[in-house]
Amino acid sequence: MDARLEAIRDTVLARNPGEAEFHQAVVEVFESLGPVHDRHPEFLDAAILERLCEPERQIIFRVPWTDDAGRVQINRGFRVEFNSALGPYKGGLRFHPSVYLGIVKFLGFEQIFKNALTGMPIGGGKGGSDFDPRGRSDAEVMRFCQSFMTELYRHIGEYTDVPAGDIGVGGREIGYLFGQYKRITNRYESGVLTGKGISWGGSLVRPEATGFGTVIFTQEMLKTRGDSFDGQRVVVSGSGNVAINAIAKAQSLGAAVVACSDSSGYIVDEAGIDVALLREVKEEERGRLKDYAARRSGVSYVDGGSVWDVDATVALPCATQNELDGDAAARLVRNGLVAVGEGANMPSTREAVAVFQEAGVLFGPGKAANAGGVATSALEMQQNASRDSWSFEHTEERLTDIMVGIHDRCAATADEYGDPGNYVLGANIGGFVKVADAMLAQGLI
Repeated sequence: MDARLEAIRDTVLARNPGEAEFHQAVVEVFESLGPVHDRHPEFLDAAILERLCEPERQIIFRVPWTDDAGRVQINRGFRVEFNSALGPYKGGLRFHPSVYLGIVKFLGFEQIFKNALTGMPIGGGKGGSDFDPRGRSDAEVMRFCQSFMTELYRHIGEYTDVPAGDIGVGGREIGYLFGQYKRITNRYESGVLTGKGISWGGSLVRPEATGFGTVIFTQEMLKTRGDSFDGQRVVVSGSGNVAINAIAKAQSLGAAVVACSDSSGYIVDEAGIDVALLREVKEEERGRLKDYAARRSGVSYVDGGSVWDVDATVALPCATQNELDGDAAARLVRNGLVAVGEGANMPSTREAVAVFQEAGVLFGPGKAANAGGVATSALEMQQNASRDSWSFEHTEERLTDIMVGIHDRCAATADEYGDPGNYVLGANIGGFVKVADAMLAQGLI
């Protein structure tokens, strides 16, 4: 790494102690940016990187609520509004016990580049809480969401900051959050949240968009080598919204998706995952994969362990950060892996990414490969602004065009900077230059 960038990186890490995920995201981007600053010294002169790594605003607040037994519970809420050079802050809310400031900052930092790559006018932000909705009643989730929004509402708006869902925040949570926002503000401001229900301002394809987009991006990578999903043996981590829709899309393109996972274990279904049954178990019943295995013959359920023990030619990590390590990557490579598309945010460790790149495996980083979700959220914002509603086919066509465009932008940038096929470099530089140009134009703010 260039000595100038090393000095900036070290300052950023020192100013944000104990935030391991944020450090990881920052270092990964910095490692790509040397060639950019050789061509654009004006970015260094204007302290673009220093400003980019410091959020414009960080909001931390208490969230008190009452459980069904009448006990008062206290959680912590976050919203990090990272960068608005390209548009209003845009990024999801994550409700999970692991959430703390470092995770929210890593997600928000990644979101800056991801949103820039879509070509849509949206900035980067992220938020959430250490609240765990799993095992809670609908009434408890509603009371928590209402308390959370009672503070958050004053910081968001369709021209300011537009949250969406993430892990632990699905249609139920978005509904409760939107209802409380409407109640407090006395405004039906559809564009303030995305991921809404179809009947009240949501967009068709939004539930499918992240998973579909990941597969579309991976398909474009495969095309560069004269290949496709047809006939591929695919393993997916996770079994939530992103994973389910990635499975559905990959199978529609001729792949055999043979395994997926949840926090308790994983299943192997050599006949190909039954998407309808998986949706029934995970989305309608909020059940576990062992329930899927109990209802379908020929399926093996492994309690604990790693889904990456299952051989695959294409891997789609769609669960959470740092779930795929160097050992798992090496094992996948030995067993014939040809491509990885990250459906989650930073699911591969730095060691895993190095293994994939050294082996010549096509690797689509999350900030590019899973950008379909936020891109379709921006399409939802368009529909809200124009009081319009688009068909599934039209919206899916727009999503496909955006994902192909992101792939081509990453590939062309990697070529331009002398490292063809390096989608990590292409995504980091492609997103950074777009944001840096806007920040330079807007002056020292």
